[in-house]
Amino acid sequence: MNNLSRIPFIVCSKTFTTQETLANAHAARAWCVQALGDEAAVAQHFVAVSSHPEEVARFGIDPQHMFVFWDWVGGRYSMDSAIGLSTMLAIGAEHFRALLAGLHAMDEHFRHTSLEQNLPVLMGLLGVWNVNFLGITAVAVLPYEQYLKRFPAYLQQLTMESNGKHVTLGGARVDYDTSPIYWGEPGTNGQHSFYQLIHQGTRLIACDFIGFCQSLNPLGTQHDLLIANLIAQGEALAFGKREEEWRAQGASPTLAPHRACEGNRPSSTLLAERLDPFTLGTLVALYEHSVFVQGMIWQIDPFDQWGVELGKALAKRIATEIAQPEPGELSHDSSSNTLIRRYRQHKGVRP
Repeated sequence: MNNLSRIPFIVCSKTFTTQETLANAHAARAWCVQALGDEAAVAQHFVAVSSHPEEVARFGIDPQHMFVFWDWVGGRYSMDSAIGLSTMLAIGAEHFRALLAGLHAMDEHFRHTSLEQNLPVLMGLLGVWNVNFLGITAVAVLPYEQYLKRFPAYLQQLTMESNGKHVTLGGARVDYDTSPIYWGEPGTNGQHSFYQLIHQGTRLIACDFIGFCQSLNPLGTQHDLLIANLIAQGEALAFGKREEEWRAQGASPTLAPHRACEGNRPSSTLLAERLDPFTLGTLVALYEHSVFVQGMIWQIDPFDQWGVELGKALAKRIATEIAQPEPGELSHDSSSNTLIRRYRQHKGVRP
């Protein structure tokens, strides 16, 4: 790689103790020191985004080169904090300011708009209705825009890490369902794979369709066809096509039941003018506030993640046991003990 002296590294970690993040950071640190031949290079080539300056200094980064963000900001809500530094470098300061403006616009809408016209409130109420009154356990997020291919994965963390709880704010166990499962893929890819289950499966799945009136890459009539498919899917889910309608069109009595779609399956469609940084910001904030609305109705805390913390603590302990020359006595359950021993036995074997 040319001009190694110009390569910067950004290490983003709130606590600066997360194992995976630090493992990657130490690998980058070792590469930098080896390539430049000087430990002092770390202070010149690394910056941190964190809320713990003492841990940053222990790593070797000057705390003056640390971008601070508040320790009460959860990771899934942090893209508009200093954690967004790498995003800003990737898209430029002007576009990042537009992203922040979109987030702020939705914040203001949520704060000041009457409930009956408040988008996050309406989306949150629909979510509660679907889960607690219709018994829906899954939501498919279906953006008809390839640039949003990772948006469903982002929402998985935002929604399920926030509202995947079974205890109320008062410490009592809930006696109702909370967060559904979020998943999805861009359209029309999903139409040729899992939409079959959404239309005719035995489980109700709510759908969020997301589309844009203007294409970022206009080419012929492709975008018109894309949006036609988006609108058609919502119509098909809502109204379906009954068995008698297929028979009236000539389908045989044997085939008609297989072609019938019951309809009455819930979906929402968000159709914005154009996908740009401002619109993306409003879209992210819309879901953030919707998650908060649902959490308040379910009387749970959408800002903690103790289940995640339990897994981290166990992983740290197991990693130590794996690294030991001799494992000694393992104190996990029989299944975990067996897996640790098997991994230790085979991890160094080369085919």
